This record gives sequence, structure tokens and C-alpha cells, in this order.
Amino acid sequence: MKRSVIIAAVIVAVASSTGALAQGLTGTIKSVDRKADTITLMSGKVLKLPEQIEVERFRAGEKVKVHYFTSKTGRATVSSIHTQM
Repeated sequence: MKRSVIIAAVIVAVASSTGALAQGLTGTIKSVDRKADTITLMSGKVLKLPEQIEVERFRAGEKVKVHYFTSKTGRATVSSIHTQM
């Protein structure tokens, strides 16, 4: 019993130490920075696009649904993004 509690505590500690917490939101793109591979939403949230998502696909004024994670340093990186109608 004691051993399983210790193992569970270690698993929780390791999982929480990654600093990444998946989040989602819907918003309108305010601006696109092609050099930095980021988009800024009207809310002011800046999101980094990974290499596999082309920043050129997006335009200011588009409504998007975004899933992202935030690193320990506070950088929000997109895991998926879809335009909304």
C-alpha cells in the first residue's frame, strides 16, 4: 500500500513538472507575424505556431479555434488551430 502511494506521488510530480497545461480558446486574429511564426488574437494573446503549421494560412480578421499549451516560461504554443465560420 505504502509503495503504491509513493509511486502515485512520483507520477503526479513528474506529470506536473512539465509545466505544460493544454488549453483551448476561440478568438479573432488581430495580427500575423510571419518572421516570428506567431499570431496575436484580439484579446492580446500571442500564440507561437510550430513548424508543421504554416503561418501563411492565416489572415487578420479570421476567427479561429485554438488548442495550445503553455510552457514553464509562459510561451503559448499551438497544438491545433482551425478557422471558424
